[in-house]
Amino acid sequence: MLNVLEQRKFPASRVKALASARSAGKTLSFGNTDIVVEEMTNDSFNDVDIALFSAGGSISEAYRDIVVGAGAVMIDNSSAFRQDEGVPLVVPEVNAHTIQQHSGVIANPNCSTIIMNVPMWPLHRAKGLKRVLVSTYQAASGAGRPAMEELEATTRAWAEGRPVEPKAFPYPLVFNLFSHNAPIGPDGYNQEEAKMTQETRKIFGVPGLAVAATCVRVPVLRAHCEAISAEFEEPLPPAEARRLLEAAPGVRVLDDPAANRSPQPVDASGVDDIFVGRLREDTSLPGGRGLMLFVAGDQLLKGAALNAVQIAELVAGGGPLVQSAE
Repeated sequence: MLNVLEQRKFPASRVKALASARSAGKTLSFGNTDIVVEEMTNDSFNDVDIALFSAGGSISEAYRDIVVGAGAVMIDNSSAFRQDEGVPLVVPEVNAHTIQQHSGVIANPNCSTIIMNVPMWPLHRAKGLKRVLVSTYQAASGAGRPAMEELEATTRAWAEGRPVEPKAFPYPLVFNLFSHNAPIGPDGYNQEEAKMTQETRKIFGVPGLAVAATCVRVPVLRAHCEAISAEFEEPLPPAEARRLLEAAPGVRVLDDPAANRSPQPVDASGVDDIFVGRLREDTSLPGGRGLMLFVAGDQLLKGAALNAVQIAELVAGGGPLVQSAE
């Protein structure tokens, strides 16, 4: 988040970093200066206009009233408030106008939801999305630094013939993949899959939209990929879909069938845009109303920090990205 604030030249007179007591006193680089980390307390927000939260749902819930009571706007990266009525759930390329409805809290969506929604929105606006099936290929970094370090360490262990002992994950990720490590509900869907369904409906403003997801953790350090099959109300030829996506903010088309070149995690890592490719008709659906595509996006950037800062830019009065569904 600090890197994104710096890179986008966010118009802040002061930026401060808050954390638990054990991190207080550490320094973080921000531009040409160092920021000393402060312990977060009830008084931390008295001089704050915008508070970017990414400390987990329980911390966000505990500090919500404190932040709002101090007159600040909380932009929360956890899942604590995403489905709350009166809390906008925002992807700026899709529904920036809903920010006006906030009462002190704005929710940042799940990373996989954002990565899917950015390219699907222009297609939905043009042809009316009826149903979407998505399978995700989610990188270790989605589970945090310990998961990335574990993938690196277990890869070395495997190469050297030593035992592979997972700790951050329930199973070895090196040369393996498994269902996303979120709890599975009584309906058989894990929490990550349920988030993609519920959040997409709210962000698109279509409560009955048919969405089904299968989320999988794969041995990639950074950037999530998704295979999407979409059904529309009207025919959508791949060539037209490509034109729509090429004109869409936050999207970069990478689709070269002759070279068998399509989005990969290495393309998206460290890049703001969502990469889209493998555009082709879903021939299992009649009338040309089906489209299949493959996307890759950096879940640390557009899937998290970048999206949150873009929301902050809108709260601050505009910013370089202002587009809405209106």
